[in-house]
Amino acid sequence: MSDDDLIRVHLWVSGRVQGVFYRATFADEARVRGLTGWVRNAADRRVEAEVQGRRTAVDELVAECRTGPPMARVTDVEVEQIDVLRGEQRFSIVR
Repeated sequence: MSDDDLIRVHLWVSGRVQGVFYRATFADEARVRGLTGWVRNAADRRVEAEVQGRRTAVDELVAECRTGPPMARVTDVEVEQIDVLRGEQRFSIVR
C-alpha cells in the first residue's frame, strides 16, 4: 500500500449510539475491512473513533457508520482527516 492510499480520520457520531451495540458493530466492520484504530463512548453520549487504512475501506466504513446497527439512530457524523499514525496494528474498543 502506498502512502497515498493510506488515510486516518477522526469521527464523532451523534444520536442514539450508546447502549445499542454501536461500538461493537463499528469495530467488527473496521476489522472486516482491515482497518486499524479505536472506537469509544464519549461522556456527552456520542461515539468517538479514529480509523486508519486504505482510503476506499475508510470511506466504506464512514458510509456504514451513518446507519449503524438496527437499534441505533444516527443523527450526525463529523469526519476530519488527520495525520496517519505509524505502527498501529489493530482495531480496539476503548473503555
